[in-house]
Amino acid sequence: MDGELGAFLRSRREALRPEQVGLPTNGRRRTPGLRRAELAILAQVSVEYLTRLEQGRDTHPSPGILAALAEALRLDDADRRHLQQLASVEHRRELCAGGRPVVSRTVRPQVRTLLEALRDRPAYLLNRLGDVLAWNEPFDRLARPLGLLDDERPNLVWFLFADERAPEHFPDWADLADQQVADLHRLRGGDPATDAFAERLGRTVGEPFRSRWQRRPVAVQPSGVGWLRHPAVGPLRLSYETLELPDDQQRLVVQQPADAESATALDRLLGRRPGGLRSVAS
Repeated sequence: MDGELGAFLRSRREALRPEQVGLPTNGRRRTPGLRRAELAILAQVSVEYLTRLEQGRDTHPSPGILAALAEALRLDDADRRHLQQLASVEHRRELCAGGRPVVSRTVRPQVRTLLEALRDRPAYLLNRLGDVLAWNEPFDRLARPLGLLDDERPNLVWFLFADERAPEHFPDWADLADQQVADLHRLRGGDPATDAFAERLGRTVGEPFRSRWQRRPVAVQPSGVGWLRHPAVGPLRLSYETLELPDDQQRLVVQQPADAESATALDRLLGRRPGGLRSVAS
């Protein structure tokens, strides 16, 4: 489904309570969020124009309109950046109308070589659906005991939501789930394959995925630190860096230990001598 810009605006309008913008809350409301007419007044646009935006019938509002809507919706910096990105994507989609993007499952030889060169850091390659297309030996040792690589065509998003082991392995499961759903939205680009994937996953796992898909969380930064509870070596605190490969519509993720204890545990898991891996904090 196209119209991500309108859907994002609608999701933020429905999440904003009237009292947050100084409006009275008396009277019955079908939903707790702002009415479309209320947002139109706050942003000083017509209800008709706001309706066209939310329904995807107008996909390139002016910078002034975007700024007024962002202010009226009380968007934070991350949401404002995402709104600007969506407006740009919708405009490019109009200019390039006709072709539908194809989900990439081909790994270029140069990318495979790069993965193999990362001999002491877990690294893996994702497409925009979260399919794990390729990975190196350290990631195999890290992820296989979790069950992530059990399927013939492993998918990180599907494992995270549909496998009952995932919340046990990932103490930051809720944050990681938000991030994966945000990336699905960010990278979908009008692709029906993403919507079909989301529909299948929603039917399979229900509310934990569907509520996030409708809420449209905004993606976090491409680097950070997360916890992993590993069945073989215990807790691991791992940092990650994400390299976007826009021509391939893929992401290369590289992990490394974030503290000395995690470095020692990862050494043990990878069969290396103690101290073979240095933590990023050292």
